[in-house]
Amino acid sequence: MKRLSSILAGLIAVGACAAAGWASQAVFERMPHLEDEFANLWQAEVMADGEIALPSPDFPRSFMVPFVVDYQELRFGKYPPGWPALLSLGVRLGAPWLVNALLAGACAWLTYRLGRRLGGEAAGLLAALLVATSPMFLLLTASLMSHALSVFLTLALTLAWLDSTSPGPPKVPRALPVAVAGLSLGLLALTRPLTAVAVGLLFGVHGAWLLLRGSPRTRRAVLVIGVLAAATGSLVLVWQWALTGDALRNLYKLWWPYDRIGFGPGHGVTETGHTLNLARINTRFSLRVGRHDLFGWPYLSWIFAPIGILAWRRRVEAWLLGALLPVLVLLYAAYWVGAWLYGPRYYIEALGALALLSAAGITALAGEWTPVKRRRWRGLAVGAVVITLLFLNLGFYLPARLRQMSGLYDMRRADGQPLETLALDRALVIVHPLTSWTQYGALLRLTPPFADGDLLLAYTRGGETDRKLAQAYADRPVFHYYPGDPPRLVPVRP
Repeated sequence: MKRLSSILAGLIAVGACAAAGWASQAVFERMPHLEDEFANLWQAEVMADGEIALPSPDFPRSFMVPFVVDYQELRFGKYPPGWPALLSLGVRLGAPWLVNALLAGACAWLTYRLGRRLGGEAAGLLAALLVATSPMFLLLTASLMSHALSVFLTLALTLAWLDSTSPGPPKVPRALPVAVAGLSLGLLALTRPLTAVAVGLLFGVHGAWLLLRGSPRTRRAVLVIGVLAAATGSLVLVWQWALTGDALRNLYKLWWPYDRIGFGPGHGVTETGHTLNLARINTRFSLRVGRHDLFGWPYLSWIFAPIGILAWRRRVEAWLLGALLPVLVLLYAAYWVGAWLYGPRYYIEALGALALLSAAGITALAGEWTPVKRRRWRGLAVGAVVITLLFLNLGFYLPARLRQMSGLYDMRRADGQPLETLALDRALVIVHPLTSWTQYGALLRLTPPFADGDLLLAYTRGGETDRKLAQAYADRPVFHYYPGDPPRLVPVRP
């Protein structure tokens, strides 16, 4: 049975990987759409060449890349280095989309391993299936966003933490899960620092309890995990120092001075700053979206998780899993930006926990709380409900959600075909978007560092600035490009 379950879990993981790879092409055309994706891919391209920054170009505002900042004559992304560093491996292979696709399969497999450890083979398989079919998870793993890595690191931390602090005899040398737990939390800090604070707080509370009540071996494990996590996570300070000369410099504020955590003036775009009322509105809306996007069961995605907590109420693991979402929600309430386009992605690290608790609730309803004589019929009824919900997601909700994201912000790979067809080698093309920066962003994949070649794309900054820019590149043909239907390419100096 265990061997069969492992095979099925492997198939689910492969399916998750394949689905993410398919959606990255069919929905997002394997190109960035959000500012976050542009910045992370730009940084990954630079890191793939062995650099951490590039010299700022002349006319930096004309050569704008979203969320890529210019500071002290250096150009670099505003985000921490964890995700761009991993993404750079995909860049080296010529397939950056592959990194998130592989992480999708790894997350499904780790969810199975956790579920098997906590609730048995059925719970593990069901939890892995819930993760693999989650619309929110599929959208994020099909994109170039950093969240799949943070989900993977959270799951790895959870599994390694339980192995490190378990009172029973270890199945592997205890140093291995201790190292994995510490490094996972540290790498999470290098990927999504605020998320790492939330996850670290949760496991830190449990760790403090273990330091008081655990065995000497468990205390040593907790301390080593903490030291490893702190040492690895502190590299973000080294990163900030290397780029700016100031280890405490908030790179986010180099793009938007108001982009910081907290409440009051200077936090967010409003005159009064971020407020508790805005936090309530953002949180409420994100959670409402999560009722649908979590598992694709409209209004019902949370339905089994409370039952799972009740079923595992006497186990500390249940409280660790159940507390992850509330901790993330409370901490991100202090951030002025909400997130719901890809689902409530600021809470995505709780996906594995919610899938595990939902699987525990389903298995409890199906058999654990049922007399033996009625267990078969109860199991069939609960199974029919779950199959119906999965069918509702895969047959209706998920396809509609994918269609909604296709051509996001009206950005499509075909937008660059006029420039590709003309093969404007060494040309300077000044783009005049008709609506927003996205019409310029859709073309950035054609220019370094996103692509090899000498084509330069510039964002128009008005007549005088554009003239000075053209004069600075007097050795190149210069064109003005007007996206539209049809697009127009006007030569200034062919």
